[in-house]
Amino acid sequence: MEKDLQGKIALVTGAGSGIGQAVALLYAEHGATVVVNDMSEKRGNETMELLKNAEAIFLQADVSKHEEVEALINKIVAQYGRLDIACNNAGIGGEISNMADTTIEEWHKVISVNLSSVFYCMKYQLAQMERQGYGAIVNMTSVLGTVGLAGSAPYTASKHGVVGLTKNAALEYSAKGIRINAVAPGFTDTPLLRHMDEAARKHVANWHAMNRFGTSREVAELVIWLSSDKASFATGGYYPVDGGYLAK
Repeated sequence: MEKDLQGKIALVTGAGSGIGQAVALLYAEHGATVVVNDMSEKRGNETMELLKNAEAIFLQADVSKHEEVEALINKIVAQYGRLDIACNNAGIGGEISNMADTTIEEWHKVISVNLSSVFYCMKYQLAQMERQGYGAIVNMTSVLGTVGLAGSAPYTASKHGVVGLTKNAALEYSAKGIRINAVAPGFTDTPLLRHMDEAARKHVANWHAMNRFGTSREVAELVIWLSSDKASFATGGYYPVDGGYLAK
């Protein structure tokens, strides 16, 4: 495998499972030193076990809290002197309910984890990358960053918001050597979706032109490209990896 990220310092939030874990593993395969972040020490250590032959550290933090994000970035810079790449992946699915039935508490929880965390992460990542004069950020959004899904108002709003933050950051920082892009998975076979019974899984799979769920590795491959110098002219973009979900 080409070591096109050799020597890079790469942060992945929400790296304890699913897509975040796949991104962390693939960053390591491409030669990066990986900073594994998750709010769960157990999940973070599970990813670290998979990275035992790689250069990696685990830093626990709840990225929905701005003070913990600031401390996270400061720890990375204190240890490595820089931050080359960040994949802001941490997120939750939320409950399924129509908008009038969605609780205020659920709204704030989903927006905090899925949207505010991305703002906090970029705020401190961009400050460091601006000092360096370079960097690459990949934000994890969703196909629901451009379309809706009945019963998912907080999630859909949060993912639309991530797309907006990505575009705005690209306008502000791309001329300073920092690229910012968003990856939009279709429904992906991660722990977030494994509660579905077989009939529900088949129904959702058929929403995609390829009639199946994506895999975390398939999403991670796109993140790797956007994180590398091969994507040197890619910034401010929204990149679906969705098995044709948005084409239908």
